[in-house]
Amino acid sequence: MGCRGGCRPEWRGFGVSPQAGPPHAAGVSRSVVLAGTARCGGCQLPPRWCVCHALPSVESPVRVSVVQHRREQWRPSSTGSLVGRVVTGSHVTVFHRSLNRSEVPGLQDTAGHAPWILHPQGEPIEALVAPATSLPAPAVILIDGSWTEATQMLHLVQHWGRPVRLNLGARSRYWLRSQRGDGNLSTAEALIGLYESLGLAEAADGLRWHLELRVYVGLRSRGRKAEAEDYLAQSPIRTRLAPFLERLHERRPNLSTLPSSSRDSGGALGSATHGASFQGARMSAC
Repeated sequence: MGCRGGCRPEWRGFGVSPQAGPPHAAGVSRSVVLAGTARCGGCQLPPRWCVCHALPSVESPVRVSVVQHRREQWRPSSTGSLVGRVVTGSHVTVFHRSLNRSEVPGLQDTAGHAPWILHPQGEPIEALVAPATSLPAPAVILIDGSWTEATQMLHLVQHWGRPVRLNLGARSRYWLRSQRGDGNLSTAEALIGLYESLGLAEAADGLRWHLELRVYVGLRSRGRKAEAEDYLAQSPIRTRLAPFLERLHERRPNLSTLPSSSRDSGGALGSATHGASFQGARMSAC
């Protein structure tokens, strides 16, 4: 449920492979990289906070293609990566300047309809969804990166489809990164807004639960407990995922203090706890 990328813990410096070059060049704090950390290969959270099996995948009538800035692929807080992990049929493609539309899964056959590219510089979505029932489910391109990165990427991919903007005006619930103001949303929140605009309430709710859980657990994993509790007090997951959160909050050993033989998923601790069982006081490996 929910985890399509595998849940084997990976011991590494913030998700940077040896072939990736200097990690700080990918926008990652050098001190964090040098310290190293274990992260789940699915949700990219520390194993203590793995959420891969908390929720089912999101069934999407819309074909979703995420075009992701190269730096974003190393950021565990990327909501573009979250979409690629939990939305069925979605794909994440790392952007490069010579990227061609034919290289992006989901865009090869759009039945004569130009894909929508979600971006604040596009035309209002209201002009495209009335009446919504007369429209086929569109293919959608999400540009995943910082605001500056996304704008730069848009200039190179805007001819792939039709830039569309959402007039939501809501304040972002993505507390892991600061937003510029009301209406400036994360990649996953933009997709939630699209689902709502198309009347796809089930898909919108499903992705919202994944995002809210990711933000809450992200805050907790960073030691921002008071802020996390403020966030949870306003979140639908407080009741929707109450049993899971109760198990998640159980005290268990700190993985970083264990001997290396126990960190391996093939060891006694790993084999006993693999799959996020959260049984008793055992630690959940991803």
